[in-house]
Amino acid sequence: MSSQRATEEVVELVSQLIRFDTTNTGEPETTKGEAECATWVAQQLEDVGYTTQYVESGREGRGNVFARLPGPPDSDRGALLIHAHLDVVPAEPSDWSVHPFSGAVKDGYIWGRGAVDMKDMAGMALALARQFKRDGTVPPRELVFAFLADEEAGGAWGSHWLVENRPDLFEGVTEAVGEVGGFSLTVDRPDGTQKRLYLVETAEKGLGWMRLVADAQAGHGSFLHSDNAVTEVAEAVARIGRHTFPLVMTDSVSQFLAEVSAETGLDFDPTSPDLETALFKLGNLARIIGATLRDTANPTMLKAGYKANVIPQKAEAVVDCRVLPGRQQAFEREIDELIGPNVTREWITHLDSYETRFDGHLVDAMNNAILAHDENGKTVPYMLSAGTDAKAFAKLGIRCFGFAPLQLPPDLDFAALFHGVDERVPVDAVLFGTKVFEHFLLHS
Repeated sequence: MSSQRATEEVVELVSQLIRFDTTNTGEPETTKGEAECATWVAQQLEDVGYTTQYVESGREGRGNVFARLPGPPDSDRGALLIHAHLDVVPAEPSDWSVHPFSGAVKDGYIWGRGAVDMKDMAGMALALARQFKRDGTVPPRELVFAFLADEEAGGAWGSHWLVENRPDLFEGVTEAVGEVGGFSLTVDRPDGTQKRLYLVETAEKGLGWMRLVADAQAGHGSFLHSDNAVTEVAEAVARIGRHTFPLVMTDSVSQFLAEVSAETGLDFDPTSPDLETALFKLGNLARIIGATLRDTANPTMLKAGYKANVIPQKAEAVVDCRVLPGRQQAFEREIDELIGPNVTREWITHLDSYETRFDGHLVDAMNNAILAHDENGKTVPYMLSAGTDAKAFAKLGIRCFGFAPLQLPPDLDFAALFHGVDERVPVDAVLFGTKVFEHFLLHS
């Protein structure tokens, strides 16, 4: 087993992927680049002998590419899906120290929008798919490589459309790996040494964008008004924005805290009232872990009025809601109490939460792959506070994990790079990840 072919080209593949401006604004008329990028990916796969399927998911330009690498002919194991999205969130070039779509390789990093979310994993998957085909590799089970559109806007015109309209593309798939997992967290141990924990995503919160609406009698701004739509929505938004939802300990978070406590000797007791304060000992990762202890509802948009001296008939707000597994009904009851009787709500987008167990052959293969290239490493489960395309694949009964391995510098604020200015990924981390991912796929 040698990842030489893949490691020789993976950095250039990631850089080239970044050079495609695949900005997803959430609006079809301004979203761009997915078809061009997907066509290029298909060509890279076809150049080494794959037969690819290019599928536009419900709208022109929403390009997706699929390729399959067969396993042993007598295998009765289900296929493994390796999925990566090609779209990225917008970036303002004037804010960056390099152009966000330059794919620049400098100072030991690959720079650009999508470097960590998630063209690094797309590049690793593409490099390994090409290597396996050229080398005539037969993996232990069939591998399905999928490069997808529209994840950054919830996947309605990407993974969810494909699952609902083209489930045949996922025929035989029983498990999947995708983004936001496998990256390292360096922790200090009681004996003065350090340990690298590689976080495997086993759960993610539900996603809901909720619209609040208040209707009232329009009128002149100089009159007295007992019912004002702006006031009603503003008060509802303020109550939601200041509300603290109850702490709920899910299995994934509980296991993560137990693993970190065991390695560090620090007290991350799930029953402690000081748990959230203790999390700050985890440094930059505290933001992600802290957001998985409770539901969140953050007001993000307001819309009302058309003239300074006119009381508007309608006022609206949008709230970004992230809900823990098993909490949806209780969450909605709390929201209804907060908004009161004069404000209505509706879901603009609603995607369920997801959680699976941290066990089984695939989990063992992840840990063994890490240990093969980092004897000081260990995989641990965690929950993502955001969401991925796993939400769509779970509808088909596919068991999903986040595993895009990266060995990161201990002082790198990795969480801040997602959707951030000067997004970048260490070259060494990508080379490490390619080797680990190869080991994993060949023992999955």
